Amino acid sequence: MTELWDLLVGPFVEFGFMRRALAGCLALSLGAAPVGVFLLLRRMSLTGDAMAHAILPGAAISYMIAGLSLPAMTAGGIISGLLVAMASTLVARSGRQSEDSSLAAFYLMSLSLGVVIVSTYGNQVDLLHVLFGSVLALDDDTLLLIGVISSITLLGLAVLYRPLVLECVDANLLPRRRAWGSVAHFGFMGLLVINLVAGFHALGTLMSIGLMVLPAAAARFWARTVNAMLVLSAL
Repeated sequence: MTELWDLLVGPFVEFGFMRRALAGCLALSLGAAPVGVFLLLRRMSLTGDAMAHAILPGAAISYMIAGLSLPAMTAGGIISGLLVAMASTLVARSGRQSEDSSLAAFYLMSLSLGVVIVSTYGNQVDLLHVLFGSVLALDDDTLLLIGVISSITLLGLAVLYRPLVLECVDANLLPRRRAWGSVAHFGFMGLLVINLVAGFHALGTLMSIGLMVLPAAAARFWARTVNAMLVLSAL
């Protein structure tokens, strides 16, 4: 029993960086997992993956200007993600390309540009940090940022819950109500972007989407209602 305690609990008692990593993962699960549920129900899992890559150029440009600065890389990632989301939506509404194909094009260009920038102005360690993150290196400022983003996400989902559920049930129902349709779509994309940026600081741009989709996919096997999926995915 003592050996099991030392193996599973001991590291979190002895080391501060382990406690910060645990707190960061718990905070991320509260915000990112519910967003992942709606990604899954709206059949937008690949869209989330594309958006995860879309934040890389903004973070890379911020890194080029300010180094590994938390505020700069956060702002750059959010701006880049929102720009790609709006650009892909505008291209899709023009009728020339579907939204998924336009997102795929933008995300490939974004990923390539971000990797080139970090490789040119940084080193191998910086590139690995941007792509895969370092959950054991979370500091107090990053934990505060993740906590704020998770709180904003829960409040945003509470406001957008009804239109998002309606769209999950019938994708053609919400667009008929144009005002709520636009608010729900862009509001949800905004929540997606900020959670991807929060996950980026802990898990990197390549792994952050997994924290959204995998818990939601697992919860779907155990839950029959949206509310149950939201709770189980966070757990």
